[in-house]
Amino acid sequence: MPDRGWLQARILDWMMRQMNALRPATLAPAEGEVLEVGFGTGLNLTYYPAAVRRVIGIDPLVISSLPALESRIRSAPFPVERHALRADGDLPFDSGRFESVVSTWTLCSIPDPARALKEMRRVLKPDGRFLFVEHGRAPSDSTARWQDRLNPVWRRIAGGCNMNRPIERLVQDGGFELASLERFRHRGPRLLAHMYRGVATRPA
Repeated sequence: MPDRGWLQARILDWMMRQMNALRPATLAPAEGEVLEVGFGTGLNLTYYPAAVRRVIGIDPLVISSLPALESRIRSAPFPVERHALRADGDLPFDSGRFESVVSTWTLCSIPDPARALKEMRRVLKPDGRFLFVEHGRAPSDSTARWQDRLNPVWRRIAGGCNMNRPIERLVQDGGFELASLERFRHRGPRLLAHMYRGVATRPA
């Protein structure tokens, strides 16, 4: 399977562990069979509630050189599957399969987030929930203008990450209805610290 590389995997894991405080509240509503989009180094596994019975993680690149990831998978109280898949391709899952779909700091880097969200909606049960926490476009016009100016450079040096995506609008345009949404400033540089955390549903 493709590998991000020994050093890159550890840097990614260290960076994303800085967000661990935001994971419990984000994942608390998860239940049943979960599709996790952007599985990364498996940091969410520790924070899923007891109502989860299986996690299927997708990521375009599957990490295989990180002992901490293997330990998280072994320690999970439910089966964990990983697949090397792009979220904005045709997902090989039946429509309405999953009770929960999860995305944590992933929509920023998917090349075609609109298509990815439509696929997430397709595989979610009609009464299921899409749980997300993402960084994105700032509410301040001045900060947002700087995000727009710097985003082309940032995208090149940050592996395709976009700092200025309007997450709320993307989720709604993807066919979801927002049941709840929090927008808040997290620690870190203001261009990257504006967070969107929400629960969305698939309309009947």
